[in-house]
Amino acid sequence: MDSIYRRLALVKICIVSDSHDRAEALQRAVNDAAAEGAQVVVHCGDVIGAQTLRPALGAGLPMHVIHGNNMGDPLALHSMSRASGGLLHYYGPDARLTLAGRKIFVVHYPEYGHAMACTGNWDLVCCGHSHQAGIERVATVKGGSTWLVNPGTIAGLAAPATWMLGDLAAMHFELHTLSL
Repeated sequence: MDSIYRRLALVKICIVSDSHDRAEALQRAVNDAAAEGAQVVVHCGDVIGAQTLRPALGAGLPMHVIHGNNMGDPLALHSMSRASGGLLHYYGPDARLTLAGRKIFVVHYPEYGHAMACTGNWDLVCCGHSHQAGIERVATVKGGSTWLVNPGTIAGLAAPATWMLGDLAAMHFELHTLSL
């Protein structure tokens, strides 16, 4: 999969989480990210219903999705993934990706994300669940550091509606707020 993204000169990614059936908010974030040059979407869970993804897939960006603790219907997510022509990739509880030569781990829970960042096996760990956006550089057991990114909740539940734009070449992450 990474070779496809290398040919596309993938650098920017849209990172979202906790859409909780808010299809319009997810679509707006993905469209905004695409307008800023994002070439792929990483969703850190709590999609709930598979139909939540349909409008966002209209942007034409490949989307990598895990389910989170509010997993909705995993069979529908699998079916939609198979029928998407390679646009939607559904992984279950976590994902291991290589995008633009960067090793990325995606999980819903921040504690699990922090633990995975500490291993030093990943360039970037993306998580969600807390609805609190954050960007942190975590020291690893191997003497280096790993970026831990939580985009917050795109649904705006008990927190502002937020998402992240990541630049994988510079390993730079920007928090964006969506007005609902």
